[in-house]
Amino acid sequence: MDNSRFRRQLILLLALLIIVMFVSLSMGRYSNSPLKVLNALWYRIGLKQSTGAGMDSGFDPVMDSIVFYVRLPRIIVSMLVGAMLSLSGAVYQGVFKNPLISPDLLGVSSGASVGAALAIIMGASLAQRQIIAFLGGLLAVYLSTSIPRIFKHRSNMMLVLSGIIVSGFLSSILAIMKFVAEEQTELSSIVFWQMGSMAKVLGKEVIAIIPVFVICTTILWLLSWRINILSFGDLEAKSLGVNINQIRGIIIICASLLTASSVSISGTVGWVGLVIPHLSRLAIGMDNTKVVPMTVAMGALFMLVIDTLARTVSTVEIPLSILTGFVGAPLFAYLLYKQKTMVQ
Repeated sequence: MDNSRFRRQLILLLALLIIVMFVSLSMGRYSNSPLKVLNALWYRIGLKQSTGAGMDSGFDPVMDSIVFYVRLPRIIVSMLVGAMLSLSGAVYQGVFKNPLISPDLLGVSSGASVGAALAIIMGASLAQRQIIAFLGGLLAVYLSTSIPRIFKHRSNMMLVLSGIIVSGFLSSILAIMKFVAEEQTELSSIVFWQMGSMAKVLGKEVIAIIPVFVICTTILWLLSWRINILSFGDLEAKSLGVNINQIRGIIIICASLLTASSVSISGTVGWVGLVIPHLSRLAIGMDNTKVVPMTVAMGALFMLVIDTLARTVSTVEIPLSILTGFVGAPLFAYLLYKQKTMVQ
């Protein structure tokens, strides 16, 4: 795909993201009027003229609080989570040359789930739960990457198998925690967290994950052309002077940090990191220098739509993984049909 067509598609996707953001800000249990949301936004950025009393006559303080302290932080976090999971899946698939790999390759979600379950049983606060879940995800990655070093066999296949081993072991630990958890309170909290939700997201979550997102995404974007080289195979990459172990290690660390950060905030959300990279490649091709920004934008848009539906289609909040499964599974089946060579 030529660069001008790629830029047009990316600009169109970003414009659609902005439109959906505004629509999402307007949707909720308190007032669905886009004019009230627009008035709150204009008042905040100073585009509205004040009355003699010092406040615009159309200003609604309740809507202002809802938009800026409830909906906007959640919208930003949902976009960040979608972008992080999608980007992690895209770079994992590129590095390991396997289109069926998801962001949980190294057991990040399993480790984060164990950490969150431990925090719930200990009675920790929401912030402490997120920190412990993040550390649990990083611990899982450390264990998965340590096994190949111990066995002195650092192939891609060995790393994937190590992730399966660690995920299975941590899943057993999580099952034990569920067994001993108090049924009415702790167990229900663990199960709901595993299904994914952003119901308790506040502004501090935005501040917590933005640095990880910016740093890791920038590094992965700068290394995207090297991911192209790695996808050719180790021999070709070595012949072109690429330090395979170093580049692969940096990419794995960044992708794992992105996944651990997103899972620690939202819980386990399936399908996003598997489906969105395929959708991006179907739209713009296999060049990772284009796949990376397209996947970030597309993942942010997808997760924003899913989270908006989760909080608006029912009086009770729907767990994210339910909706991503309903949307992601048929979409992935369609992508498999469009890319038949992927499964040959």
